[in-house]
Amino acid sequence: MMLTKQRQQTAYDALRGEYAYTSPMQAPRIAKVVVSTGVGKKRDPKVLALVEDRLARITGQKAAARAARASVASFKVRQGDTVGLQATLRGSRMFDFLDKLIHIALPRARDFRGIPVTALDDMGNLTIGIKEHTIFPETSDEDLKDVFGLAITIVTTAKSKKEAEAFFRHLGIPFRAPESKR
Repeated sequence: MMLTKQRQQTAYDALRGEYAYTSPMQAPRIAKVVVSTGVGKKRDPKVLALVEDRLARITGQKAAARAARASVASFKVRQGDTVGLQATLRGSRMFDFLDKLIHIALPRARDFRGIPVTALDDMGNLTIGIKEHTIFPETSDEDLKDVFGLAITIVTTAKSKKEAEAFFRHLGIPFRAPESKR
């Protein structure tokens, strides 16, 4: 099994013919991985601490709290309230997390048929929404009442959506097969 870091290093050789790269520095690379979750109406400090602890276990580093920028009376949110948690991964933690995501967590997801290609944006970044954090092996399945979702954004240096798709396929990201027309 080839790791994500090793596959990234071979991306230049794999994509050189298709995109006419003249230097290995032109090949796309993963810049960072951002893992975030919203805490919404969870005003209870114990629940917030639980979500923060589980996100820290999943990512391997402490998540930073994100505060509301403005007060919204209809949502009962005041400026400065914690509305989400976010962890930005770089370096070895990033590659360890991606290996765990691709090889362990995504195959454990219920009814997983692949990531849709529409999850790629025009700037070459991939955003994956995960409904349940329990697909990661670090989380204990004892307390299933506090299940939360995650958004994982993989930021690359790709210049286009097509180039990013080829790069992610080379990395081994499981994309959904295109629907056949009958």
